[in-house]
Amino acid sequence: MSKYDPLWEYIKRNEPEVLSFETVETVCGFPIDHAFLTYKKELEAYGFKIGKISMKDKTVKVERQTDTF
Repeated sequence: MSKYDPLWEYIKRNEPEVLSFETVETVCGFPIDHAFLTYKKELEAYGFKIGKISMKDKTVKVERQTDTF
């Protein structure tokens, strides 16, 4: 079980296009950290991927994966 599983479930249920760092902290119970860069690949199992992470705007872009067949 990953520490980001609650966030992946939140994204799967709500399908947001953009998440604020504040929302990530609320859902996970801790602030986003550098480890997020390693864990973000787990989201692909839920049919989504992490796009741009903006440190300036404090947002994370979420993209729905498309099949490449």
